[in-house]
Amino acid sequence: MLRHARRIWAVAAIHAETTRLREAHQELAARVLPGDRLIYLGNLTGHGADALATFDELLAFRRDFLCLPGVEPEDIVYLRGAQEEMWRKLLQIQFAPGPGEVFDWMLRHGLEPSLRGYGVDPRQVRGILREGALAVSRWTNVLRTAIRKHPGHDDLFGSLRRAAYTAGGELLFVHAGIDPHAPLEAQSDHLWWGSPSFRGMPQPYAGFRRVISGCNPRGEGAHLDAFTCCLDGGAGFGGPLNVACFSLDGAIVESFAI
Repeated sequence: MLRHARRIWAVAAIHAETTRLREAHQELAARVLPGDRLIYLGNLTGHGADALATFDELLAFRRDFLCLPGVEPEDIVYLRGAQEEMWRKLLQIQFAPGPGEVFDWMLRHGLEPSLRGYGVDPRQVRGILREGALAVSRWTNVLRTAIRKHPGHDDLFGSLRRAAYTAGGELLFVHAGIDPHAPLEAQSDHLWWGSPSFRGMPQPYAGFRRVISGCNPRGEGAHLDAFTCCLDGGAGFGGPLNVACFSLDGAIVESFAI
């Protein structure tokens, strides 16, 4: 829950575009006002090759943002996107039916560059996955250790949230979208992979004035409808990184693209 927010800055899916993120942070630093909140809408990494540098940049700007007068740690939110959800599943892959097939699916959907950033060779992992649950469990512990070697990375993974909303129930922030017919606690995979019913919702969802997402898994890009907004500009796939500031009535009061 985002409490006492006057405005909320939202950052679309980054996909490890570290240079764009660094420039966006420079722009944000010049625009943030007292009472502003900041939310990253998931897919911090994935597809791009700079996963570790992206995490380091996120942590560096967090430090700077927390130095602003009146800012509390809960004023910055990181949502779990599809990429981060795959990481969560990867660390439990010993429980998956057909772990080899699951792992290959994750690689096809953008996980490989991030794995290599932590020193993981996918070819070696495939061999371990054939050795049984005990060997896989040992490997996931090794992967956790590799993550912890980078200060703050494990804490960032542990801080990820499924969704965020303003205390008065005005705005809801999600990664990819929602099913308008299901309550928030029952959204499940719609949060990571979206729903064809999200765009163009004919009425507000659960009383929220607007639902804002950061990624369009179908590649349709950004949109702004009566009750929804998607900020995905295509960062990581040749497009810009979009950042927008919302007032509590759901209007975009500032925005920029890097």
